[in-house]
Amino acid sequence: MSAHVQGQIARPRLFLAILPIALTIGMLSIQLFYFDDFTPHTPLAIGIVVTCVIAWCRGYRWKSMEKGLFHVIQVATSAILIMLIIGMIIGSWIASGTVPMMIYYGFQILTPQTFLAAAMLLCSIISVSLGTSWTTTATVGLALMGVGDGFGIPMYWTAGAVVSGAFFGDKMSPLSDTTNLAPAVTGTHLFAHIRNMLPTTVPALFIAFLVYVFVGFTMIDATQVDPIKIQAMSDALQQHFTFNWVVLMPAVVVFALAILKMPAIPSLMVSVLCSSAIAMYVQGVSIHEALGYLQSGFSIETGNSNADALLNRGGIQSMAWILTLVLIALALGGVLEQTRCLETIVLSIMSRVRTIFGLQVASTLTAAGTNLVAGDPYLSIALPGRMYSQAYRGMGYSTLCLSRSVEEGGTLLSPLIPWNAGGALVIQSLGLGIAQGHTENLLYIVCAIACWMSPLLGIIYAYFGKFCPKATEEEKLQWHTNNELIMTLPQSQTSHLANSISHA
Repeated sequence: MSAHVQGQIARPRLFLAILPIALTIGMLSIQLFYFDDFTPHTPLAIGIVVTCVIAWCRGYRWKSMEKGLFHVIQVATSAILIMLIIGMIIGSWIASGTVPMMIYYGFQILTPQTFLAAAMLLCSIISVSLGTSWTTTATVGLALMGVGDGFGIPMYWTAGAVVSGAFFGDKMSPLSDTTNLAPAVTGTHLFAHIRNMLPTTVPALFIAFLVYVFVGFTMIDATQVDPIKIQAMSDALQQHFTFNWVVLMPAVVVFALAILKMPAIPSLMVSVLCSSAIAMYVQGVSIHEALGYLQSGFSIETGNSNADALLNRGGIQSMAWILTLVLIALALGGVLEQTRCLETIVLSIMSRVRTIFGLQVASTLTAAGTNLVAGDPYLSIALPGRMYSQAYRGMGYSTLCLSRSVEEGGTLLSPLIPWNAGGALVIQSLGLGIAQGHTENLLYIVCAIACWMSPLLGIIYAYFGKFCPKATEEEKLQWHTNNELIMTLPQSQTSHLANSISHA
């Protein structure tokens, strides 16, 4: 069958579109909750097979399905490269003493009661400055995990605070790729998009801050903190690393390059080279050892088991689990998109939408659902951003409402889905050990309060008609100038929606 003929294959019925997704989620649930084994790779791979078999029965052939499978992976290539570099950053930043120094002085400055709130604020400030939640999580977040462990705070609470701050910063930074992607696919302006996110993001961060303060002063007993454990860890760090201002240069380099608006990949590689050089000239690491840390991660025996558990990590090889997971999840998302399953689900939702509240709920949940089944935060923004923009225009609402909802369902919820690129990176870089049986640390999903509170506030605002701006005359003029599609949903049928989208 030719590619041209396959392109004319009708969309699947809703049941067939949902079936492979439902079966995949069912297998994931059995793997996690019945077998108590968090290795989602195989269920997701079987999901690809199920999707391809159903698509084959509908008339698709492997060449067409393969095209969709590899297309999404190709789009996410930069994210995959960043993950590899983050593995090198973790190993080199520990070897250079950057992360150990942050942990050491964290013990001196922070207190158990204020730690969670301070961790969230620190990560948010750094993430806004860098424009990347992933780098913030893997560097400063890793150091904060060490401090939290010393204070005896459950890992999932510390991880929740780190994720709340890091992904808040990613969402609000003009340097962030997802923050630029959302207005790009919805036809809005970057800084207008950022301003329109303030009513949901700032209250969500404030609520999270209050919760972390409450937890710090009510659930964390400072008298139970073992000062001997903290002192032993501090001594181990001080004995095996040299601390001075030069050791912080890898972090300074990343900040400086972010301010200069350098691309993420070369900026991170410069930081890797800088930290490796510092590891050799300040910490006395050999060239062979420095290269080994980039490949296999940092390794040391300090004589303190707690310090060793924090420091022995990183390297390209440490990212193998997460990269294989992300590649499989992306492949599943690509096949679902290529065989029009995602399109059918979105169109079915759109045909039932009648109000701005329904539209906000639909676009937010579609972004979240795409995150869930496709494993890619970029696709979760781009897909609903493309498909819902005509509906917002038809209702006379600014597509700023859409860009905010897909950012909240895409960027903020990605770290809360363990097999998503964001969630897998959080689990791996923070050392939550989910795959090793520490499934209780999945509670970080609940503890990342700012991430799920922001989209919830957006839906509540839409219900009461608040902070959902109507399109200005200037915006409507721009629609007509750019020949943007405008549809009126109450009278539209699914077929009309499909025709409109095909011309988008």
